[in-house]
Amino acid sequence: MKIFNNIKEWQKTNKPFVAYKKPNSTIIQSYFQNDDGVNTSDNFEESGFIFAPFDSNESSIIFSNNNSIYLEESFKHSDFEFDATPLYFNTNESSKQEHLELVSDGIKAIKKGDFKKVVLSRKETIDLSEINIIEIFQRLIYLYSTAMVYVWHHPKIGTWMGATPETLLQVNNDNFSTMSLAGTQLYKGTVDVDWKSKEIEEQQFVTDYILEKLLPHTTKIISSELRTIKAGNLLHLQTKIEGIHKGNIKKLINSLHPTPAVCGLPKEISKDFITKNENYHRKFYTGFLGELNVNKTTNLFVNLRCMEIHKNSANLFIGGGITIDSIPEKEWQETVSKTSTMKKVL
Repeated sequence: MKIFNNIKEWQKTNKPFVAYKKPNSTIIQSYFQNDDGVNTSDNFEESGFIFAPFDSNESSIIFSNNNSIYLEESFKHSDFEFDATPLYFNTNESSKQEHLELVSDGIKAIKKGDFKKVVLSRKETIDLSEINIIEIFQRLIYLYSTAMVYVWHHPKIGTWMGATPETLLQVNNDNFSTMSLAGTQLYKGTVDVDWKSKEIEEQQFVTDYILEKLLPHTTKIISSELRTIKAGNLLHLQTKIEGIHKGNIKKLINSLHPTPAVCGLPKEISKDFITKNENYHRKFYTGFLGELNVNKTTNLFVNLRCMEIHKNSANLFIGGGITIDSIPEKEWQETVSKTSTMKKVL
């Protein structure tokens, strides 16, 4: 494919690029920037591909239509079939105690009344003999057809890849849609499963928060019934939210990001707890990415199930929502389950 040839060429010349496949699509889209400049967006009025960090005080990177070559090509799902038998990677047990203590501190803060929910995460590094980002990208496409799959590179920032199931925001003229997503359990052959009160409560927190924050920027807003969705080998609870907005995309984005599904409730207090206690920098993990103002449409996704590539190692990022009913050991096991999404393709 011409896109893959371009990726190889842009890697050799060390210039920025992104290639991606939207959920349920059989088209790979891409932007290849003409130079190695770092172009940022503060007002979200530009047109192109946006890559934004978790911390909204940090700059969002834009590959603009004015400074990039855009390519798209169709593919067949079978084109990327591979032996999906995963290699076995030892879980970094040395980080287990640190994560258990982090979760315990979060539960204590909730019981004190500091916040209702906080999303706490950890980073796990996988060392490999070599990394071929095109092969990993193809494997992600094959395994996660319902996800937003991408490979993003900027020589001055880094290389990121992922397969995220969560929409942050879709806008088509005056119409918008988003979702609340929470709760996690392993897929075992059916989506007809029981959810515990902890997951249902967590999902309701997220839905209520999004509706409250969006209301001032909309003229109409409705939410769907709660349902279970499959994302890779995991199941989540989802509620769809849609309506008509008042015309300011920046206000829509700022009201949503970061969502309670990746940060907590209330947002600013839980975000402050994360910054002070996680002991690592999330960078673009739990940020957002996607098309911004392209042909009067915007398609943004939360950067979950992702990894940062550095030479021959991959940094995996894994988190979970903590509420008053959380049990630290179970929260640790949930992060271990979630790492399998990325480990399958390495």
